Amino acid sequence: MDYTQAAEKYQVSYQQIYQWTRKYPSNGVERLIDKRGKRKPETEMSELEKLCAENKLLQAKKRRTQLEVAFLKELDEIERRGF
Repeated sequence: MDYTQAAEKYQVSYQQIYQWTRKYPSNGVERLIDKRGKRKPETEMSELEKLCAENKLLQAKKRRTQLEVAFLKELDEIERRGF
């Protein structure tokens, strides 16, 4: 079976089949596992990694709060103008 036939059979792109066949010989199936967007479990994180993750979460919460405050100020201004 060539790449084109495999792509059609498994309903993936030709490029995906090509990439899989290039990755498989180096580490087998383990190399094919998609790890995008996956974090380490907290038990495997170093103290620095835990602090960085917490910092990132707090920054996101702060940004959301800032956006909410800005929205509410704008809403208050609109209501005062009588719109």
